[in-house]
Amino acid sequence: MSLLRHPDPAGQTIESYGFEYLGFRAKKLAAGESFSEETGGREVAIVLLGGTCGVNSTEGDFPKVGGRRDVFSGLPHTLYLPAGTSYTLTTREGCDVAWCYSKAETRHPAALVGPEDVRVEIRGGANATRQINHMIQPGFDGGRILICEVYTPGGNWSSYPPHKHDVHNPPGEVDLEEIYYYRIDKPEGYAIQKVYTADRRIDETLTVRDGELVLVPEGYHPVVAAHGYNVYYLNALAGSARSMAASDDPQYAWVRETWKDLDPRLPLVK
Repeated sequence: MSLLRHPDPAGQTIESYGFEYLGFRAKKLAAGESFSEETGGREVAIVLLGGTCGVNSTEGDFPKVGGRRDVFSGLPHTLYLPAGTSYTLTTREGCDVAWCYSKAETRHPAALVGPEDVRVEIRGGANATRQINHMIQPGFDGGRILICEVYTPGGNWSSYPPHKHDVHNPPGEVDLEEIYYYRIDKPEGYAIQKVYTADRRIDETLTVRDGELVLVPEGYHPVVAAHGYNVYYLNALAGSARSMAASDDPQYAWVRETWKDLDPRLPLVK
């Protein structure tokens, strides 16, 4: 499996990338454009990366979803729609959208998660401080899908110490597939992500640019933002339980004890 991908910019298909549960689509809609689909056996979290839209669905109508100019200028709107929903998304002025799908065995109420519902967390310390916006959390009334977005200031580490969630051993760890979908605040910027297993069956170091994504089927997966470039990534997770439980790489867990101060640049987005 190739772990570094560039989604189809036309957003013609749901990309599953060989995952059992997760699927993904990203698409920029022009002013006046519409997008329609039936979710079938999947639930979907529609994240407005930028712009606004309206959604008419068999589970209710949502006349205004979104509002931030781009991911670096505000908190998100996320629309959750259950399996078996028909809907049409329409934008007057254009919008930038990510669709995060998961296989679903149960149906749950449609819901709009607005900026006022987002839990903002500043996690880590020193140059491993980052901002996490929690949108669809384990307590949310949904199936398997979990959604958050992460901001890593230039030069900082994220998803650090390296952690994994590939074994179903609750409450300490659960087995989750994960997608990292990236945006960088300047076009030439980049992040570096490593994905590795303890036995080095997987051991990849990836240079990731704006609009690309990284697949995490298993293993540890730390990230670092290039100096001078703020990095955003959208996380979609799904797997054996509605939990974010993960375990640190024991070689690097000690660094937590060295953190005394938070990076004053955070939060990057309010």
